[in-house]
Amino acid sequence: MCDYSLEMYGSRPAREFERYETTRFPSGSIGLAAPGDCNTAVCIQYDTHLRLENIPAHLQAALHIGAGEDVVFTRLDHGAYRDGVRFANGKEISLQQLNSGVSAVVTQLLETAPAPKLAHLEPI
Repeated sequence: MCDYSLEMYGSRPAREFERYETTRFPSGSIGLAAPGDCNTAVCIQYDTHLRLENIPAHLQAALHIGAGEDVVFTRLDHGAYRDGVRFANGKEISLQQLNSGVSAVVTQLLETAPAPKLAHLEPI
């Protein structure tokens, strides 16, 4: 959602189709922020779909991915930082490994389950 290391900053929820960038906050942690607003962390629910662009070349080579990839925002079960992304090839990395300057667009927000429809009762 928003890594513990970003709790000291203002935050807001992500919006579908909005563009963000990985940003190094004054604490040293990498998080997502809207361009021009590097003091507000953007919180994304786990399982939200993102499109990443400008992935660093060293990560492309190490992970066998391209400069642009569709990913799923995920909670990592290991390491000090829990916010990460899962690539289509199944590889997962922490946001910290992306470094600053990677573009991210929310392509699909995590949907909440629709409310059940009530049956229309006919009079007898």
